[in-house]
Amino acid sequence: MNRRDTVLAIFALGAAQIAAQERGKTWRIGVLTPTADEAKSGEPSAYAKAFLNEMQAAGYALGMDYVFETRSANGDYERLPTLAKDLVRINVDIIIALTPVAIGAAFKASKTVPIVCIGAHDPVGQGFAASLARPGGNVTGLASFYGELVPKHLEMLKLIVPKASSVALLTTGDTGQDTKLGQRIRDAANKLGLRLQTVEGVTLEQLPHAFADMTRERADAFIAFADAIFFQERRQLAELALKHRLPSFFGNHENVQAGGLLSYGEDFIDMFTQSAKYVSKIMKGAKPGDLPIEQPTKFHLALNRKTATALKLSIPQELLMRANEVIE
Repeated sequence: MNRRDTVLAIFALGAAQIAAQERGKTWRIGVLTPTADEAKSGEPSAYAKAFLNEMQAAGYALGMDYVFETRSANGDYERLPTLAKDLVRINVDIIIALTPVAIGAAFKASKTVPIVCIGAHDPVGQGFAASLARPGGNVTGLASFYGELVPKHLEMLKLIVPKASSVALLTTGDTGQDTKLGQRIRDAANKLGLRLQTVEGVTLEQLPHAFADMTRERADAFIAFADAIFFQERRQLAELALKHRLPSFFGNHENVQAGGLLSYGEDFIDMFTQSAKYVSKIMKGAKPGDLPIEQPTKFHLALNRKTATALKLSIPQELLMRANEVIE
């Protein structure tokens, strides 16, 4: 190497060091999720793309400014506490927790690592935050309105199935008979003259049995509580619903794309975009306890006409006019 090459090499090395110093450290972002990302061929999901695009807009490059450490329970919720502890053990800088059960596991694992939640049900009531406006601890992010949306599902059910007298509520957890949510759902059902049947604690293996129970109890339709397992098994759910001739109502529009009848819930693409804004603010030095927990402002209504036809149901024009998405 001649003198000129040596000088250029030293200059290039110095420039690279300066650039690295300007960028600062590479952040390790832990992702705690109940189910695996279904992206195929190495392509990120639509939700991941929303997050990555927002991070890029904020000036952060994947692989250079931040990397992911993902821990998925693959549908086995009992693994989440161990997975959360593992993220804390490897010293991630931030944890993104998806769904209430993952948020709870992350919060139990650490009271110091910043946690950005996506879809927290009543974060104040569950003790994750002092208030929505000023959380005060290590949890911030996006709350969920889904519990409040279940009465909306009941109203839409009566519009599509006006003769319905009984509806089943399908959930992997406990609807909480003594909670405000449980009371709100019962009040809404009573107001519409609907008998409410709760099918709780449903696991992946128990799905066929849950449908047998709903049929035996003569349910006229069912509402599946927004849950990662029901999202992951959306095709099986749609097939079972058609097999048992049960109109189905969901929180995620992907369930309708897979063959479900109707979905109404938060716009999760927007929620993942907003979660990236929280992460970028924390990377810039903001404390999670100072970042207000936001409630969703965008909602998505999807309908499947093909499924309605198979069930010999007519979708009212007022719902078709309101729909963001209609599957023909």
